[in-house]
Amino acid sequence: MSANRPFAPLVERLKQAGLRPTRQRLALAKLLFEPGFRHVTAEQLHAEAAGANMRVSLATVYNTLHQFTRQGLLREVVVDPGRSYFDTNTGDHHHFFFEENGELQDVDGAEVELARLPAAPAGTKLGRVDVVIRLQPRK
Repeated sequence: MSANRPFAPLVERLKQAGLRPTRQRLALAKLLFEPGFRHVTAEQLHAEAAGANMRVSLATVYNTLHQFTRQGLLREVVVDPGRSYFDTNTGDHHHFFFEENGELQDVDGAEVELARLPAAPAGTKLGRVDVVIRLQPRK
């Protein structure tokens, strides 16, 4: 990576995913992908963008997260109706969801065994299985 082109890897990543590397997409991609694997809500990413003096609307953040998800750059993890996290780790894994504080933690895909799945409806095929293991504190 050249010092003159700090966004070059992100530009290439977006292009390979079929997305035009706009200024806002690049800025949000930098926040999302440079710290390593993470789980983030749209609201959290919007707050991070504001903290970095990026002028971007919450609607743009949502749109960008959904575009990245459709293109395979992110996985959406739905923990409750209307409550989603976006995961930068798109590999084979599942999640612990800590209900008390709303945090997600990755669980290696090999750690979860499913004995049987129902047959897929006619005209469809299995894409992937997402397991969210909900945790509560002991009382």
